[in-house]
Amino acid sequence: MGRYILKRLLLLIPVLLGVLVVVFIVLRCFTTDPAAMMLGQHASTQQVEALRVKLGLNKPLYVQFGTYLWQILHGDFGRSLMTKTPVLHEIGIRFPATIELALFAITLATIFGIVMGVVAAVKRNTIWDYFTMVGALLGVSMPIYWLGLLLIILFAVMLGWLPASGRIDIGLEPAHVTGLYLLDSIITKNWASFISALKHIILPGIALASYSTAIIARMTRSTMLEVLPQDYIRTARAKGLKESTVIYKHTLRNSLIPVVTVIGLQMGALLGGAVLTETVFSWPGLGSRVVEAILAADYPMVQGSVIVIAVIFVIVNLIVDIIYSFLDPRIHYS
Repeated sequence: MGRYILKRLLLLIPVLLGVLVVVFIVLRCFTTDPAAMMLGQHASTQQVEALRVKLGLNKPLYVQFGTYLWQILHGDFGRSLMTKTPVLHEIGIRFPATIELALFAITLATIFGIVMGVVAAVKRNTIWDYFTMVGALLGVSMPIYWLGLLLIILFAVMLGWLPASGRIDIGLEPAHVTGLYLLDSIITKNWASFISALKHIILPGIALASYSTAIIARMTRSTMLEVLPQDYIRTARAKGLKESTVIYKHTLRNSLIPVVTVIGLQMGALLGGAVLTETVFSWPGLGSRVVEAILAADYPMVQGSVIVIAVIFVIVNLIVDIIYSFLDPRIHYS
């Protein structure tokens, strides 16, 4: 297992290099000149060219890439062209909010997705099956930003039950421990902060989790239907085991490997999908910061954020592979 993990970590290097090359080229070939963006429309050609020289944008593309790669190898991701602060510092401030939202969403998606899938499989061709699959179809079909707006109109504007934007009420921020407000509130036993943070995360969490819930529910139902007719399931029932034991201990557990794969992939997708959700709900995470950076042609900020998200995605998939061996002892890695 140790050798396998080391091998996967080494494979992370070419993956990140490929991601970096693609992002680097796309940003410089298909976006606005950052020098012109920073100086504004009234700047002269001489002023724009002088700033391009200062930022090194006048050099050939391969020289710019080599310089940036050398900086990364020394732990320097550059400075944001907008705020003039180090990119890693900005990512460190914003990323905990995105991680908290993604973890909350994947928790909702996993719980409700698996429950919906199990109910649909066990109650196949009944009203429960039709109801859950229609819900899954809506979750797959409805855009996150549209669902987010509907949730804001209903629960924030019309009913006034939950806040429409932000991460926590002003003045209720818990003491910084992990940067995750819900967890920090529990650690410091600041229940006022916990309630406020929970209220703020519910709507964006539901919006972000909708698509993943649908995917997990459909996968759970599909794999459950493949396992239920198996001989060992009939044997378990013939031995007189409770139906709940047959369903959850024998059927569901043997159906989880494809489901866990989907959950791992969805966790990575949630980090990318958070861009839309954070924008709609004014959530102060890395996704909304990336949108601002793209609009301002802030190359260093976009590149650093993409690298961090790529690393998280690969690590999540490695964790999923490790979980396989616990779900099925027959799986071994070398």
